[in-house]
Order: sequence, then structure tokens, then C-alpha cells
Amino acid sequence: MNNKKKIALWVIAALQFNATVYFVLVFALEGRGVTLFGTPLADIGPNKGIQVLGLILGVVLGWMALRMSLQRAEKAETALRHCTVEFADVLEEHFREWHLTPAERDVAIFLTKGLNTRDIAEMRGTSEGTVKAQTNAIYRKAGVTGRTQLLSTFIEDLMDDALMPRPKSKLQLCHAA
Repeated sequence: MNNKKKIALWVIAALQFNATVYFVLVFALEGRGVTLFGTPLADIGPNKGIQVLGLILGVVLGWMALRMSLQRAEKAETALRHCTVEFADVLEEHFREWHLTPAERDVAIFLTKGLNTRDIAEMRGTSEGTVKAQTNAIYRKAGVTGRTQLLSTFIEDLMDDALMPRPKSKLQLCHAA
């Protein structure tokens, strides 16, 4: 969750908290003859006790939901970072296996990002013909016929890792004991 959204949630929670404090004070002071802008607090409205209780519950539950939401967002961001690292590892492993040249590695990364031949050529400062030749070399070395199969190779490896976790390293086993 980005900072603007976090700030917005905290501002909303703070406003709700301020309203609760206001109504709690109004409720606590109404029997003491205190007026609000010249109006006796008793005339402000019926069932103030229920309203105050509702506000208190709303604030408590709202703060709990906000906290849980922020925690879930943080966990999701952490998981996404791990997935990004894992995907980069899968790419690098295949690139080594396939013995791609540095230029072919660049092109393969651009292919996985969905760029077309013309865009890749512009970004690399080469001709479209060169990129097409490099793309064909990548497909040949990877044993695939096109971009879709190339991407599915990476995705299958990620899914295999997710479905069949790697054995724990010695370090992880030491921490588990």
C-alpha cells in the first residue's frame, strides 16, 4: 500500500476518533447544565448513549480493521518482493542453462516484459533484424517456438516451486531446531 493511501486511512481514523471524543464529552457533560452554542446538551438528540456506544464501537473496530489492513498490505508487498526475486532467479537459471549471450539475455528480458521487436530494437539501439535474429536464437536455445512458450517455461518453474517447495537449507534447519 502506498503512503498516500496509508495517510488517507489514518486521517479518516483520526477524524472518526475526534468525533467519538466529542460525543463522549457531550454525553458526559450533558447532566451538568453545560450548553453547546447556547443549546442545552439534553436537547441535542435522543438516545445519545446508544450513539456514543456506536461511535466507540465504530472507532475500535475501525482502528482494528485499519491495523489488520495495513498488516495484510505489508505482507502482500513482502510476498510480491519475494516473487520478483524468485522470478529473476528462474530467469537467470534458464539463461545460464541455455548459454545466452549478454545481448540475448537483454532481448529475452524485454520479451518477457511484453515489448515488441521494434521497441526492443529502439531500446537496444540495434536494427529490428538483429533483434529478430537474437529472438530466434533464444527460442532455439530454449527449445520453444515462440514468446508464449518461452513465458510458460518460466511460469511452470515458478509454479513447480510453489507447489513443491524446495528442501530446507542447512541454515533453515539450524534455525528450526
